[in-house]
Amino acid sequence: MTTYTRDELATLIEQHAHIHQRVLESVSSVVVGQTHVAQRLLVGLLTGGHVLLEGMPGLAKTLSVSALAGSLHATFSRVQFTPDLLPADLVGTLIYNPRDHEFSTRKGPIFANIVLADEINRAPAKVQSALLEAMQERQVTIGDTSHKLPDPFLVLATMNPVEQEGTYRLPEAQIDRFMLKVKVDYPSREEELEIAMKMAHTTPMKPVEPVVEVSEIVTARKLVDAVNIDARIAAYATDLTRATRDPRSVGVEAAHLIDFGASPRASINLLLAAKALAFLAGRSYVTPTDVKSAAPDVLRHRVAPSYQALAEGIDAEQIVAQVINHVPVP
Repeated sequence: MTTYTRDELATLIEQHAHIHQRVLESVSSVVVGQTHVAQRLLVGLLTGGHVLLEGMPGLAKTLSVSALAGSLHATFSRVQFTPDLLPADLVGTLIYNPRDHEFSTRKGPIFANIVLADEINRAPAKVQSALLEAMQERQVTIGDTSHKLPDPFLVLATMNPVEQEGTYRLPEAQIDRFMLKVKVDYPSREEELEIAMKMAHTTPMKPVEPVVEVSEIVTARKLVDAVNIDARIAAYATDLTRATRDPRSVGVEAAHLIDFGASPRASINLLLAAKALAFLAGRSYVTPTDVKSAAPDVLRHRVAPSYQALAEGIDAEQIVAQVINHVPVP
């Protein structure tokens, strides 16, 4: 990792943090509102962390991802996950050439900088297994050969929280590979009115113009890595994660409501997300607010409520909120 002096880092971050505004302006040209969603997608982009968007149909989940991809000079693939999808449809396959009597590799849509896995929970286990290898190892196996995926590589997935027919439960191991799970909510009245006025026409919308080079993202990632974290703030992030496994340690009587809590991977992702938020704010150091802001998106999908919690109408969101409110802020 490149080392910088404090003044050098502050200057470089000030010079490069403007990509945040450029991308947000580009995305907002087609997506009304959803600033939190766009910012979290940027956090994933700056840290190499995959992002899962969950929300009802019609809330611009797919459009937000497409707009983000369009704002970058990067390759983009969209894969519509369906129950009949095969691993080869995602990663590619071997094609036999009878003229040469040889097999050649035909790469699938996973070979892109940004991959939109639309309605990810509609694909069966074999497809999820192939996607898991790509998400974790940044490579896929076709035949007997492993192929590296491009850098940067990012999976942005969407999921409908209420529809059950024709869907599969995602394995916990795969859910844990998503750095963030972002809840996409309904717009305000003013935003919905603007959406209706903007979209109520039959002519296609103009595509988003690329405003950021891949090289700028690579440079920004190095600066995010160099953002300073005080030991007390790192301990705060770790305590938040540990409190999901042992809520009584912070005075929350919720142990009976949790089947299992977040793993150490959550602590890593929480610090990475906090670094990215600091970078986007133009700072060379992380504050407790950065950690607290990122915590719901990092932890909500890593806490499994017990049957008793579900019977009482308590979900992971409420449990995580209790934990965040009880862990002392440095």
